[in-house]
Amino acid sequence: MGGRWQLLGRPAEDHAIRTALTSSDGRGVVLVGAAGVGKTTLARTAAGALGVPVQWAACTESSHAIPLGAFAPWVQPIASRDPIAALVSAREALLAEPDTIVGVDDAHLLDQLSATLLHQIAIERSARIVATVRTGEPVPDAVTSLWKDGYLTRIELQPLGKDECTTLVERVLGGTLEGLSADVIWESSGGNPLFLRNMVEGAVDAGTLSETNGVWQLRGPTAVPSGLVALLDDRLDRAGAQVMEALTLLALCEPLDIDTLIELVGADALDAAEVQNLIRVTRDGPTTNARFVHPLYGDVIRRRIGTMAGRKLRSRIASRLRDRELESAADRIRLARLCVDSDQEIDAGLLISAAKDALFLANLPLGERLARAAFDRDGGLAAGELLSRALLWQGRPMEADDILARFDPDDLDELQLVQWGVPRMSLLFWSIGDVEQSHRLLDLMRDKVDYPAIMLVVDAAGAAMAVHENRIAEGIDEAERVLAQPDVPKQAIDFAAFAAGLAMPVAGRGHDYEPIAERCRAEQKATDGMIRVMVRYCDALALTMVGDLATAERRVAGYTEFSSSGQFLGWAIAKIMSGLVATYRGCFREAISAIEQALAALNAETSLPWRLPARLLLARAYAALNDVTEAERVLRDAEEHVGSHVALHEPQRIIARAWVAAAGGSDRSAVELARSAADVAHDSGQFALEAEALHHAARFGDRTVADRLAAVAPGLQGGVARLYARHAAAVAQADAAALDDVSRAFEHAGLLLSAADAAAQAVAAHEHAGRRGKRAESSARALRLSKICDGATSPAIRLAARPLPVTAREREITALVAQGLTNREIAERLTVSVRTVEGHIYRASIKLDVADREALAKIVWDQ
Repeated sequence: MGGRWQLLGRPAEDHAIRTALTSSDGRGVVLVGAAGVGKTTLARTAAGALGVPVQWAACTESSHAIPLGAFAPWVQPIASRDPIAALVSAREALLAEPDTIVGVDDAHLLDQLSATLLHQIAIERSARIVATVRTGEPVPDAVTSLWKDGYLTRIELQPLGKDECTTLVERVLGGTLEGLSADVIWESSGGNPLFLRNMVEGAVDAGTLSETNGVWQLRGPTAVPSGLVALLDDRLDRAGAQVMEALTLLALCEPLDIDTLIELVGADALDAAEVQNLIRVTRDGPTTNARFVHPLYGDVIRRRIGTMAGRKLRSRIASRLRDRELESAADRIRLARLCVDSDQEIDAGLLISAAKDALFLANLPLGERLARAAFDRDGGLAAGELLSRALLWQGRPMEADDILARFDPDDLDELQLVQWGVPRMSLLFWSIGDVEQSHRLLDLMRDKVDYPAIMLVVDAAGAAMAVHENRIAEGIDEAERVLAQPDVPKQAIDFAAFAAGLAMPVAGRGHDYEPIAERCRAEQKATDGMIRVMVRYCDALALTMVGDLATAERRVAGYTEFSSSGQFLGWAIAKIMSGLVATYRGCFREAISAIEQALAALNAETSLPWRLPARLLLARAYAALNDVTEAERVLRDAEEHVGSHVALHEPQRIIARAWVAAAGGSDRSAVELARSAADVAHDSGQFALEAEALHHAARFGDRTVADRLAAVAPGLQGGVARLYARHAAAVAQADAAALDDVSRAFEHAGLLLSAADAAAQAVAAHEHAGRRGKRAESSARALRLSKICDGATSPAIRLAARPLPVTAREREITALVAQGLTNREIAERLTVSVRTVEGHIYRASIKLDVADREALAKIVWDQ
């Protein structure tokens, strides 16, 4: 790994350095920046590229105490102790060669005589100079005057941006860095290359930064290796006792408002820490807070604090904060965390409120910690339910159920029964797959609960279960009934919105979901952050299914604002949203990147149910790029999710299988699977997916689905189903002009691979009619759209690329030959006789004038 840490190019700064060193009026440059920001690497690279002699002097703390210590290697042995004689000797040796560049690393550590020599060289223009200076350090006046008096150009070197950090780390790791982990690493390193390298290598060694299916993800605290600790320790040791007191308190509670910090340590300590560039003061809404310049300073300081000292210091901070109004979630969470780890008395009510805040913000590890502290103190249902929910969302359903199993439903009143029963029913249904037991709990609550408002929560949860069991109409009716009630509890709204949001889009009622989504967006409170994230996914799904991809993209961009290291599940669902829209748009590499990252983030002790829809989209994306091996792997992985609790996804599972069959050259099987998906969707009321599945069949060459699409399309919301119907009619009639027209309409709607398929299908129709010019236009259009879709292929595109005089069945069989299947294996897969397979291979070989099955497979498959 060490050899890959070659800093990324900084073209703007590199150009500025070279200009300062080579222009007619240039004398040189001073690079100023924080320790580890890459000053030395950039200076040496730029100077070394000029092809002239460079004399490099490296200053240290030791050389700083010795007169002319930085240039000691160039001082010739002389009898005189005259400093002027030593200075002249060093100057002559430095400038012995013409066009020499004098380089000085860490020029802030120059002793006075060395600084004087450098100043003289600059004034006399006897050599060009490139020097580096660390910010926050005292600098000799002779060096400061180099840029203040205009002798040298001063360049402030900034930390790396997030994209630059991510690119560098991915190059070093040799894989994709999960987006949320990239955010955490960038924020923790402050964009400082030295901090970044030490932190990444330390995290890899500690196992907190690891790889899952080619995606690197950070789980756990960022590691600070000993080498970097020593560097930061040295800086902190010079800060002074007052400053260290302020920094120690800040390390235990960051950010901390400056009023509190001043009360604890005084204004002078705060000012000194800011002047030394150890902290920064920021305005966060109405509050002015102190923060570390680099988070790693906090990590290093916390290493110095013992357990007992830490508890006492946290108590000091908590005693200042507990008498203030706790107006925000941040205030409650901050005080609760301090109290848990201090000697202060703590109210279980505060812990429960703070745990609710953490879950609302989707910070699941923090929610678990605070809820567990509350549960350990009072053992009540409120704390137990919060703890169970936090465990469940982290993929630990058995632990979550163990918490709830400690309560006896006979000891609970109606409200408590629902507070206990709905979460337990949910985890049994979605995470454990015990459908029978979850329905028994649903029946128990319906039997025992009489209060109407509480019963709405039960009915809403039942609606979500019905939708997942593919009872679409029943689930929608129940969800709409709940949402229409006055004074409906927020938890009921959340569950009903989730149920309706998964069912309405696939039922062809995507527009009807918009007011429900808007109602949830306007509501600032939620049962927990994960319900809110799931409703947002439903919003993106509804917009996608009606064909409004542009709005879906905008909503997804607005929904993916996650930054906390505890929000991996919410972040993963947001990535699935992104992958959903990208798949329908035909941006398959973007979809694969997003969904693979989501699956890595969802890698928990017990597989989370969100992995299923993600995998079905991913298989389609891989298949579109003709990566059959990866597509089949993903479908195999998806088989871990089976049962009536995931029946909702069955049409999508069959559609994914159809695309994999098409990618493998089995066009007839692809058509049959697409029709099967349409049948399953129709029987359950997923009419939008029925139309989509029929559209896929038409794209695979099926000319029989036009009437069925014409019948179903008028009942579906959004214009995309009518486009599907137009396309199927054009395919049935082999109408080249209509195919060209619908291709343009698909492109306008953003369905780019559908547009490519329609154009490709127009190629054959134009060819048959002898319209070579039109054929060329359609072919070029199909090729252009295919390239936009990352080089995606489909049966129609492959056929248009090089039409051959073979039938679809002959093409399908030779494709299976190319995959290495024997004639008997092909016969078994296609449910035909071996003699039939041999006959197709023989006739195709005669048409293409090839001698054997291997040559036949190559000529057909290569297209």
